[in-house]
Amino acid sequence: MRLNGEISSGEEEEEVVVVEKSEAGTTPFLGQNVVVGYALTAKKKKSFLQPNFIALARSKGIYFVAIDLSKPLQEQGPFDVVLHKLLGEEWREIIEDFRQKHPDVIVLDAPDAIQHLHNRQSMLQDVVDLNLSECNGKVGIPRQLVITKEKDPSTIPYEVTKAGLKLPLVAKPLVVDGSAKSHELFLAYDEFSLSELEPPLVLQEFVNHGGLLFKIYIVGESIKVVRRFSLPNISKHELSKVSGVYRFPRVSCAAASADDADLDPSIAEHPPRPLLERLAKELRHRLGLRLFNVDMIREYGTKDVFYVIDINYFPGYGKMPDYEHTFTDFLLSLVQNKYKKKLTA
Repeated sequence: MRLNGEISSGEEEEEVVVVEKSEAGTTPFLGQNVVVGYALTAKKKKSFLQPNFIALARSKGIYFVAIDLSKPLQEQGPFDVVLHKLLGEEWREIIEDFRQKHPDVIVLDAPDAIQHLHNRQSMLQDVVDLNLSECNGKVGIPRQLVITKEKDPSTIPYEVTKAGLKLPLVAKPLVVDGSAKSHELFLAYDEFSLSELEPPLVLQEFVNHGGLLFKIYIVGESIKVVRRFSLPNISKHELSKVSGVYRFPRVSCAAASADDADLDPSIAEHPPRPLLERLAKELRHRLGLRLFNVDMIREYGTKDVFYVIDINYFPGYGKMPDYEHTFTDFLLSLVQNKYKKKLTA
């Protein structure tokens, strides 16, 4: 099952954990261990499978076993859960075939559902279709324009003018493929500089949001909110004096945490809980995913107007407070529910 170039030969060898059924630390409702097979890049493995998490999981009877990418997946296991985040059509076909042949194994998540988030146009469409007006707030997306690969960059200013988008604009690559380039973000202050950008991309109107972003982590039915510093507000005066396209850093890194900062309460207050619960429920259903996060901003000067600007599959949960307990509880609940269904069938 060697994937053509998907996992480079330079990555570390994965250690396969042999699970003995006689070991201590079994799930109280099953009386046996829960085996989670995982297929992750070396970077994701390091950030997610941290020692404290592994130790806590083992104490609850959960064991993580590396899937060997050099061998057929059908010959490995048995697994109770398969956790994966690899890119490429070959892996997508492998895991989909496995899902079809092993319906009793919980696969997190379906490859077609994950693929939906690899395009910034389709990922936000489900938010556009939501109506959360009765949930203490309003959620939408910034006005945006998709520039396809076929477009000549010199025509982008014309396309923006025709669409009626207001400057400044945030430019993001259209395809999210896990590469560093797919996360490069640019801020364009004038329409003429837009021709410097390389399609395919998405242009979003920049919404002043007080320099704060809310990362909403979804793990099954669990919701955790983390605040991150973001781009500062841009005034009309500043807009009239600045031109060009500027690359800005990602705001999802742990160093950008704003949870302990002394912030204006009108900016720092979390989105209403009923709104988050309804948003998470609707997106779980519409996206068909159980592991994702939502990047959300509050329009500056408002209390209840929010915009979703990105949705990411299987994000950096290692940066989420208490992720170890949240994730182990989630895995146990999945397997518990599966066995309850078997007993009642």
